[in-house]
Amino acid sequence: MLLLRRTAKLIFSNPRSLQPLRRHHHHPISPVNPDHLLRVCTVLYQQQNSPESRLTSKLTSCEFQLTHEFFLQICNKFPYSWRPVYRFFLYTESQPSFKHTTVSFNKMLDVVGKSRNIDLFWDLLNDMARRGFVSDRTFVIALKTLGGARELKKCVEFFHLMNSNGCEYNLGTLNKVVEAMCKCKLVEEAKFVVFKLRELVRPDGVTYKWLVGGYCDKGDLVEASKVWNLMEDEGFEPDVDAVEKMMETFFKVNQYGEALRLFDTMRFKRMDELGVSTYGLVIRWLCKKGMMAQAHEVFEEMRERGVRVDNTILGHIVYGLMTKRRVREAYQVVEGIEAPDLSVYHGLIKGLLRLRRASEATQVFREMVRRGCEPTMHTYIMLLQGHLGRRGRKGSDPLVNFDTIFVGGMVKAGKSKEATKYVERVINRGMEVPRFDYNKFLYYFSNEEGVCMFEDVGKKLREVRLFDLADILESYGQKMATRDRRRNRSPIAPDTQAVISDTDNQVV
Repeated sequence: MLLLRRTAKLIFSNPRSLQPLRRHHHHPISPVNPDHLLRVCTVLYQQQNSPESRLTSKLTSCEFQLTHEFFLQICNKFPYSWRPVYRFFLYTESQPSFKHTTVSFNKMLDVVGKSRNIDLFWDLLNDMARRGFVSDRTFVIALKTLGGARELKKCVEFFHLMNSNGCEYNLGTLNKVVEAMCKCKLVEEAKFVVFKLRELVRPDGVTYKWLVGGYCDKGDLVEASKVWNLMEDEGFEPDVDAVEKMMETFFKVNQYGEALRLFDTMRFKRMDELGVSTYGLVIRWLCKKGMMAQAHEVFEEMRERGVRVDNTILGHIVYGLMTKRRVREAYQVVEGIEAPDLSVYHGLIKGLLRLRRASEATQVFREMVRRGCEPTMHTYIMLLQGHLGRRGRKGSDPLVNFDTIFVGGMVKAGKSKEATKYVERVINRGMEVPRFDYNKFLYYFSNEEGVCMFEDVGKKLREVRLFDLADILESYGQKMATRDRRRNRSPIAPDTQAVISDTDNQVV
């Protein structure tokens, strides 16, 4: 089923005794003088290549209070520049009243790692191991940096280094490292570390779960299946999270048969572990594909087992019915929900827009606002694309010309360079019209100035009888207003209101 290729079981030796990592007390947070911080940062930037004596003299003359919080703030000011931070670290080492902790070392280590100075990074790791300033965070920073730089031998050597300095091989730490690496798309590097250390740290089901998830995020179903088979060979049962990850990946690559077979396996062997998350995942993809018979079967199984059906799942059902043009049934589902939320309305609006019924979708939007369900930016983008298409609307009147509005918004937001690039694309596009970026359009006007702009545009749109667009943009302007203005905003005009139940009578 999952590219099944059974492999021989790996024989792992017993892991060595585990010891907890050393703990260090954190110093209390003390306020930092911003003037002193700016002064020291200026010196560090200007004198970062100066001799040590000159830099020390300049820093001493600043007369600042050296605390742990001050050191952390210095690291924050230079997040990708190792030299100022490291030079300041050397200065702090000469101050007898200041002692570093695991937190300060990890902060500096993170900066050096992001700057990709691997030689200095490795020296700092050795220093931290010798001093005992090591935590799980140190392991994560080290492996993410070394793995990202493809220093695979050093990744393994780091565990040996820590072990020789008192931090013995630990399965829990390994799993945290594998999780962090897989989330950063370093699954190949994580697998290399796991298999190189398997004689010392035997991986468990959690380790394999993160590897499976990492390969699924990468879209590599072949490798994900190999790790899956190896996990089963080792006697570990995949947990629900791993199963859902595999199912979702099968759905994404349009292998619905494999995903449903895996779901059926769970229903047959581990029915008690199936919950709203797994059912919701299957229903969402079945509705997206328009497989409403199968979705209804899974939905009924949920209800029979007493699994809570939330509004998110009902929103998927509504959208699935819309994709099959079963509009009346979709409205009946919505009317049967006691307290419909944004996910239900989004399913209805998205389905109507797919059927090219933009005006009806706007009526649903008005009803949603009337009931107190606040739309998000995604709601407005869906509606604008439904009315105007992905390429926006060209018109002779500048106030109804969205290219003009978009460019004006970028200029007002101080994005003159982006505005110039967009204008060049518009001039040179010929037959190919560039896609209108609704995200940037709404983002640049998400302020008090945008409120006035949307009010003016709404009036102009009403003059040309584009009432739907006027209501959408005016509503967005009111949403971006201050709390006091939103509290006193006027409701949508009565002649443009519509109730969802009224629309049901228009369905053919």
